Formats: sequence, C-alpha cells, structure tokens
Amino acid sequence: MDDRFNTIAGWALFGGIVALGLSSLSGHYFLADKEHRPEKMGYAIEGVEEEAAAGGEKELPLATLLATGDVAKGEAVFAKCKACHVAAQGGANGIGPALYGIVGKPVGKSVAGFAYSADLAGHGGNWDFATLDSWLKNPKAFAAGTKMSFAGLAKGEDRANVILYLNSLGSNLPLPAAEAAPAAEAAPADAAASDAAAEAAPSEAAAQ
Repeated sequence: MDDRFNTIAGWALFGGIVALGLSSLSGHYFLADKEHRPEKMGYAIEGVEEEAAAGGEKELPLATLLATGDVAKGEAVFAKCKACHVAAQGGANGIGPALYGIVGKPVGKSVAGFAYSADLAGHGGNWDFATLDSWLKNPKAFAAGTKMSFAGLAKGEDRANVILYLNSLGSNLPLPAAEAAPAAEAAPADAAASDAAAEAAPSEAAAQ
C-alpha cells in the first residue's frame, strides 16, 4: 500500500514540476512576464496620421484667403456665433456684443452699453482684418481675460470667410492686396524651359 501511495505521490510531484516548467517557458516565449511597457502602445489607424500631418501645412497669407474667400460660407460658419452675437443692423447686445459694422471699430470699445472684459477693453487698436483673424483664431491668446468661451476657428479659410461676412455687414472696408507669388517659385519652371531649349538646339542644328 505504501509503495502504491509513494508511486502516486511521485507522479503528482513530477506532473507539478512539468507544469511549472511549461508555464515558465511559455512566459518567456510570449514575453508575458516583462515589466516594461511596449515601445509603441496601441495600433495605427489608417489615415489618421496623414490627416494630422496635413494639418501642419503652412497656411496661406490672410490677404490671399480674403481674396479667394466666400461671404456665404462665412455666414454659414458664423452660425456657431449666433448663440451669443447678433449680426443684424440695430440688433441688441446679447451674451456678446452686437456685431453689425464691427470691422474697423475700436477693439473692446465699439459697442456702447456692453461690458467688455478689462483685457479686451485695454487691448487698443481697431478690428482690422489682421486683428480679427488673430482674435478668431484664439480669443484667449488674444485677450486672456476675455469673457468669450469660444475656442476659436483653427482653419484660416473659415476665419477669412467669417471676416468677409462681418465686413459685408455695414463696414465694407477695402480688402488688403493679395501677395504676389514669390519669384523663386517661378524659377524652376524657367530653368526647365531653358534646359529644354538647350537640348533641342543641337537637334535642330543637325537637321539643317
């Protein structure tokens, strides 16, 4: 009886040792017991990195965006602002000041009876195209103490269109002249044309 018990106990102990050994080997094989985090978490979603990279492209100058902008599109984007601002002529102040004829008026002082924040009232200057662009891009960066909670418009095209819309509301100031394309951009095309002409010259001479 004792021999049979010892045999069973021996096999049980052997099975436990084998199981422990296999567990250790599998842990090393699959790196399940490593303490450090993976070098790169998660997995790439196709198309997302490309969109982020595209967002880093250099923005066109404001004058160019204004020259190619669209008042109707600006009115559509301005729909985001209607919860706080009235754009109609003679409109009353709401959470924000009425904006009819705002372009060209003094910053933070243009609408009588509206309590502007101290930061905006003390900013100085007028609501010209460049100032409006800066304000619409990031109000908090423009005037840290502003009461306006709107985060801003990231796209230059959207800002330019809104500015065009606001300018059409009783201001109608002349737009800044769009910048001409740098001469350096035309240089490669000119060089290519010169090279093509130089290559064609020997052929023409041989034909004669």
